[in-house]
Amino acid sequence: MIPVGGLGEVGRNMTVFEINGKLLIVDCGVLFPEANQPGVDLILPDFSIIRDRLDDVVAVVLTHGHEDHIGAVPYLLRLREDIPLIGSQLTLALVEAKLKEHRITPYTLTVREGDVEQVGPFELEFVAVNHSIPDALAVAIKTEAGSVLATGDFKMDQLPLDGRLTDLRAFARLGEEGIDLFMVDSTNAEVPGFTPLERDIGPVLDEVIAKAPGKVVVASFSSHIHRVQQVLDAAHNHGRRVVLLGRSMVRNMNIAAELGYLRVEPGILLDHRKTEGTPDDKIVYMGTGSQGEPMAVLSRMANREHKVEIGEGDTVILASSLIPGNENAVYRIIDRLIKNGANVVHKGNAKVHVSGHAAAGELLYCYNILKPRNVLPIHGEFRHLDANAKLAIQTGIPEENVLLAEDGTVIDLKDGDATIVGQYDLGFVYVDGSSVGQITEADLKDRRVLGEEGFISVIVVVEFATGRVVVGPEIHAKGVAEGDSVFEDVKPKIVAALSEAAQNGVRDQHALQQVVRRTIGRWVAQKLRRRAMIVPVVIEA
Repeated sequence: MIPVGGLGEVGRNMTVFEINGKLLIVDCGVLFPEANQPGVDLILPDFSIIRDRLDDVVAVVLTHGHEDHIGAVPYLLRLREDIPLIGSQLTLALVEAKLKEHRITPYTLTVREGDVEQVGPFELEFVAVNHSIPDALAVAIKTEAGSVLATGDFKMDQLPLDGRLTDLRAFARLGEEGIDLFMVDSTNAEVPGFTPLERDIGPVLDEVIAKAPGKVVVASFSSHIHRVQQVLDAAHNHGRRVVLLGRSMVRNMNIAAELGYLRVEPGILLDHRKTEGTPDDKIVYMGTGSQGEPMAVLSRMANREHKVEIGEGDTVILASSLIPGNENAVYRIIDRLIKNGANVVHKGNAKVHVSGHAAAGELLYCYNILKPRNVLPIHGEFRHLDANAKLAIQTGIPEENVLLAEDGTVIDLKDGDATIVGQYDLGFVYVDGSSVGQITEADLKDRRVLGEEGFISVIVVVEFATGRVVVGPEIHAKGVAEGDSVFEDVKPKIVAALSEAAQNGVRDQHALQQVVRRTIGRWVAQKLRRRAMIVPVVIEA
């Protein structure tokens, strides 16, 4: 087993299983970029370890329909379109809609809880688990080398909105049969106790919408069907209509409604192009942007770049928890909205969201029910994995049988023993517009320098033989606070440095450009206290 993504990060979930030369992939998701990755749209798992072995892949199992578990499927299927996809009805419907945009028609197998499928050398049994999206599944993988239970994302809500419980009876049966390795969601392992109930959110949303004097804007994940249902119900109770905003939100909710996962009262939805004439106190806008994404609906509203303007008397509800790394972006949006006069309701001041991941108490239940021989915490940053490992040890699992791994760790399972036997060096694969994997860490460093320190160009025409400057130096700066006139003091230093270089026998254009770069770089660092990107252009006279 090789976790390709999802260990040490919240996203890019993907694990490769191999036996007898055949490969099974569980999940294939994306990670969303942070502020220090400017210009990046998505981050993919590193497919390099399977790129030359795509014909050995027997299937991709998708545990549920969140982007961090299905978002990279189109990029994998670009490499081989006929890899079978296995998942629940809703999960496959969401991924098929995504693949349609990439002009890919997949081979799919729809499964539900209780189903058992033989795929190559892998026997797969699917188990119902509760999560913040319907139709989530855990998968038990049985081979001649042993058995693995991978939870995907899950929690143990005892009163779920859709009535679909995490099947602890199936967990207990699998535990009796013997689980050699338990791969378990770690996201909330640091959180004591139990995750609150989803149904507790409905009354809070109902009360906030009832008291709102103006328009209401709700931001959530575009796949959070349960939350959208609660907003639809609250809006209906108080005579408001709902406008869904954002391509992914509209697409996903149309799919959910068609398949019966979303109950839509007649006349409750209003097309965003037909809102003119509807009073503010009769409307609820629901869109994306709860994580501070700069191009999402809520960010554009906060920046007054969207046709829906938020001002005095309006209410904004952020109906999601913060993904680690997004805190600053979200708080900036909250500040802008409040400055615009809105009342902002979020998880910090009202119970408008509960997590979709099992807290420590729920994880302890799982360990005690399953009694697995070995444990591999997955899905989380290292602190989450470590907290989950400590929980497993507390329940009596030997410390040497609890594996703390990272992306690219190679784990062998044989005769009930799971051991770490190697490590691949896997990196981030960046999607930037139409380019996939072409952006490097060096490119991102350049972008950060440009964004934070600015850009300085130096153009000079030189007689290479003598080092005499014929034209220039011409110096232009962008993103540097001072005007170009500030560089008059450094021009004589550049001329002198080029003359000295020529006297020392330097004739190479690249070497002369480096002389210019070092000269102005030292001066800018000392005088302006900046480390701007410097692009010298030396032309031979």
